[in-house]
Amino acid sequence: MVSTSLRAPVARLRSTAAGMGPAFVVAVAYVDPGNFATNMAGGAAHGYLLLWVIVGASAMAMFIQYQSAKLGVVTGRNLPELCREHYPRPVTGLLWVQAELVAMATDLAEFVGAAVALNLLFGVPLLPAALITAVVSAGILALAPLRRRRFESVIAGLLAVVLGGFLYQALRLGPPTGAVAGLVPGFAGEDSVLLATGMLGATVMPHVIYLHSALTQHHRATDPAVRGQRLRSTRADILVALGVAGVVNASMLVVAAGAFHGTGSAHESLEEVHHGLGALLGPGAALAFALALLASGLAASSVGTYSGQVVMEGFLRRRIPLALRRLLTMAPALAVLALGVDPTRALVLSQVVLSFGIPFALVPLVLLGRRADVMGTAVNRRAATAFGAAGAVVISALNLFLLVRVLG
Repeated sequence: MVSTSLRAPVARLRSTAAGMGPAFVVAVAYVDPGNFATNMAGGAAHGYLLLWVIVGASAMAMFIQYQSAKLGVVTGRNLPELCREHYPRPVTGLLWVQAELVAMATDLAEFVGAAVALNLLFGVPLLPAALITAVVSAGILALAPLRRRRFESVIAGLLAVVLGGFLYQALRLGPPTGAVAGLVPGFAGEDSVLLATGMLGATVMPHVIYLHSALTQHHRATDPAVRGQRLRSTRADILVALGVAGVVNASMLVVAAGAFHGTGSAHESLEEVHHGLGALLGPGAALAFALALLASGLAASSVGTYSGQVVMEGFLRRRIPLALRRLLTMAPALAVLALGVDPTRALVLSQVVLSFGIPFALVPLVLLGRRADVMGTAVNRRAATAFGAAGAVVISALNLFLLVRVLG
């Protein structure tokens, strides 16, 4: 029998555990195949130079996702719904269009990544492999509306596969000597800026900024004490789930830097990385890489389609069958594979597109969070608003710099 002195801590622990799960769904988007392409390309080309980008982006992601989740808990509405209610129709329409473009860029990364993984594991050609991905991810997605807890558990399990794969590779490689130097901000030419922008777009994902508020809006609490407990559970959920995602992302870059940087071989494609890991660390490392890539693609593809449904329903009050949405958003990925475009290059460029979409989700999130008529007594403090605004400015400035350099 539990003593009286232990009942309160046990009750708080159970309450915290009951509120965990949504962040693990969100975290999968932070370790999707786009992260494989950008992080490992960055490590192979520049060593540990861009490790600071992953660390900074992961910290920013935790802040942003908490703001989104808090919006859902406090208001009982998700971000697209609040945008529709508080902004003019032309603004809402613009936000919806760019969100759909972001969804297509997301699906491009996820389908291409999973297709490459199936090709590496079983020799399935890329286009049929993408169709297999569509079928499997649709099966996972079918759990979301009616069996959310089971959906969260499946996604968390796939995230564990990704984590295990890279931890195995990191252990095979040995201690990452020199990695600390990568925590000092810096670039080494235009290519490193392009990769850093892609890494940022792959780490801070605009579609899950919208999604997180939808996953928590059913946890709304008007009582301050209950709301406080739910927000604490949300913070714990985000800290654990996105902490895992941050470790995975850092492991990707560290493995690529330790294995490939300075060897004289480019290792620019996922296929080259797979073969290189097999040659250097053994077939087990190559298998772990391919399985992690497959788990990432399947999970993130399901989450991306779920996000697209939230976006359309919130902005437009329209809902289409998930199967139809699956077909629409996967079309660019199928076109890329059918045309024979280099999959890894397509993945990196898709993450740059995602980076351009971040301010469109982040700015409304910051503006709504500072409004007392929306948030009531839970309105954000000035420091939180300033930090969010600074993040939007930095991301926008980096994107603008990249655009000017590329066009120039």
